[in-house]
Amino acid sequence: MTATQTVLSEVRDAVAFLTLNRPEKRNALNDELIADLKTALTSADKNELVHCIVLRGAGAEFCSGADLSALQKISQASVSENIADAQSLAELFLLMRQVRVPVVAAVRGRALAGGCGLALACDIVLAESSARFGFPEVKLGFVPAMVMAILRRSVSEKVVFELITTGREVTAEEANRLGLVNHVFDAQNFEPEVEKFARRFQKLSRSALTLSKSLFYSSEAMAFEDALAAGVDVNATARMTEDCRAGIAQFLNKATN
Repeated sequence: MTATQTVLSEVRDAVAFLTLNRPEKRNALNDELIADLKTALTSADKNELVHCIVLRGAGAEFCSGADLSALQKISQASVSENIADAQSLAELFLLMRQVRVPVVAAVRGRALAGGCGLALACDIVLAESSARFGFPEVKLGFVPAMVMAILRRSVSEKVVFELITTGREVTAEEANRLGLVNHVFDAQNFEPEVEKFARRFQKLSRSALTLSKSLFYSSEAMAFEDALAAGVDVNATARMTEDCRAGIAQFLNKATN
């Protein structure tokens, strides 16, 4: 296991586990944690043996949003300083989509404000049954601005509007019904179920995973015709990979025997 002060990193059987490591602060976001998480994600992305990244929080909470020192910094910063600070978080959200393999959030406890944004920036969200999600920024006169780009692509606009303007928390089950969460597991089986889910990717072609993720996000703003054209290019590229050739050969061998 490798570690910075705020993020622990461990690779086991093609899965990279990244753990937010500020349990005494409910894994609240600050400049150091955001920078360390960018470094950990980039390192895992460069590891050709990694097929999936799991992001989780140490202790009882996933991430409670910005910590008190970060809020104090925001309240005293200039416009240019606040733009740079917000840009850093936006870069983290973008990086999570640019990482080539699936990134899975494993949420237990609360994922609030920027912490909720961090979970939803992942490709897949798994939640422990007592987890809670929400954007309480409005209660502080603040706006979950960058996260809105993710929310608008995940659930209906009516749901998004309610979440960002009321600041209410939702349970894991409600988040699942709304489409914010992929699966909910009970507390006793949460860790084993997360590992079991993540290891599904271990058995799959890494090149197919990376091409699928890249096309999925790059085509979301394309016109239908352009998306089909991009699909043709990726389809042809996939056919030329060693994984595809080996997979076809194995399939044909089984079919003829």
